[in-house]
Amino acid sequence: MSILRFDNVVKSYEKTIAVDHVTFEIPKGKIFGMLGPNGAGKTSLIRIITTITRADSGTIWLDGEKLNSHHPAQIGYMPEERGLYKKMKVGEQLTYLARLKGLSAADTKKELKYWFERFEILSWWNKKIEELSKGMQQKVQFIATVLHKPKLLILDEPFSGLDPINTNLIKDEIRKLNQAGTSIIFSTHQMEQVEEMCEYIVLINKGKNVLNGKVNDIRQEFKENLFKIEYTGELPAGLDDADAANAAFDVTTRTEGHLIMKVNEGGDSNELLRFLIQKGVHIQSFNEVLPSINDIFIRQVAASN
Repeated sequence: MSILRFDNVVKSYEKTIAVDHVTFEIPKGKIFGMLGPNGAGKTSLIRIITTITRADSGTIWLDGEKLNSHHPAQIGYMPEERGLYKKMKVGEQLTYLARLKGLSAADTKKELKYWFERFEILSWWNKKIEELSKGMQQKVQFIATVLHKPKLLILDEPFSGLDPINTNLIKDEIRKLNQAGTSIIFSTHQMEQVEEMCEYIVLINKGKNVLNGKVNDIRQEFKENLFKIEYTGELPAGLDDADAANAAFDVTTRTEGHLIMKVNEGGDSNELLRFLIQKGVHIQSFNEVLPSINDIFIRQVAASN
């Protein structure tokens, strides 16, 4: 079951095609990474999801229904460019935004009490937004995004301006919301955060979907059969020569205490391990080297360009 499905979606601005026949699904109840270089079309897709703009053609489904004007009440969107009124006080602003999202006065009071206590910011109620640091404003923006308990949460660079402690705080809250059933679209240029937070991703470039799927499956798909070996002591004399004579393996990197070896077509990891043991290598660890999402991102964007 998908929370969001794009079917052949197109969006153009004058002569520029921002979204070019995009089709993919976002699984329900998952954290989903939307990746792409600047100008790839991510923001255009988000604007379509939130009904800020409409697609020129194609169909978008939200939780089994065609996207319509009632759906924004079920969506929480935190844009990269924060949208807070700097002259308003924190409490007044969040109350106003909660009522805009359809919360009753009683529910607004209940939710704000919960989040102010959770973030330990009760003293901020009467502070103006402009009096807060960027990181403090980020917390307020996050509360504004989630307090109406949306079924779909869209976070665009949610950790921008946060120190490591508050980054971990927001990460924990994102995970808790996800565990409670909220589906989350996570848009960022920080690839290490994608690997840490996301189970599924889509890569958009020049308006096209060039890659999508489960993170672990994608990393397996792009692996190059490389293995990292940590060893103690000295390598046996002639290991490279012996390896050169064995077409199944190549030494690609050799530093003190570490080897990276490639298993060529026709070989396998068990055969490599036996080969090293037979050669007398004192192995401490033996691990497959999978490409990072950052490596895959760079490779795929370069290929599609």
